[in-house]
Amino acid sequence: MSKYVASGSNDGHESREMSGKRGAGDEGDENEEGILDLLATEMIVHGGNDMDYNYSLEEKRNLVTRVIFHLDITNVGQRACFYAVNLVVVDIPDGIKSIGRWAFSNCKSLTTVSLPRTLTFIVHQAFAGCSSLENIDLLHTNLQVLEGSAFWGCSELKSMTIPDSLQTLVAFVFHNCSKLVPSNIIVNDDDNDTTSKVVAHLRSKMQREEAERIAQEKNDARARRLQQRQARREKTK
Repeated sequence: MSKYVASGSNDGHESREMSGKRGAGDEGDENEEGILDLLATEMIVHGGNDMDYNYSLEEKRNLVTRVIFHLDITNVGQRACFYAVNLVVVDIPDGIKSIGRWAFSNCKSLTTVSLPRTLTFIVHQAFAGCSSLENIDLLHTNLQVLEGSAFWGCSELKSMTIPDSLQTLVAFVFHNCSKLVPSNIIVNDDDNDTTSKVVAHLRSKMQREEAERIAQEKNDARARRLQQRQARREKTK
């Protein structure tokens, strides 16, 4: 099992960010524990050319089962662990402020995510397609923005705890989360007007979507029955 170490210069940016883009100096060594260990002194700073898309994890990402982020990384960049299908556990420590687009998208075995108090921003589709993820506890974070489709397609997600720091929740956050019912989206502080309004709007939207889904299923079933009747009539002619 390989341990991959991402390295790169700060490139003039104040924040240190590990992303799914590679830079000169990527390297790897052997590690039987199956842990992708991203060291604070050896990391990749988000950016670079489009041709530098493939991070060193790209080639053997299917082998990684756990990710540990060390100190001094402040942002998890886009595609950081994209499609690491055997990734089960992610430990994100204090100091990290945002989780980027597609950072853990399609990590289909991911069951456990530890989120830090310093987290303020979860970007579009950060955890989309994590179909084994059952619960997300945001309570102890300082989350302010939860972007659209952040948990799209998390089909096993059953509950979500929202902190009273949340200010913005974008559409389709929980789209295709078929097991997440509105009553299981828990608000830490119901007296916080902004957060309560945001979550109330989300619950209402989810209820409308569920009603529309049921209506569509009925329409589809009716259409199938009509087609079957028509087919039987054609056979009897």
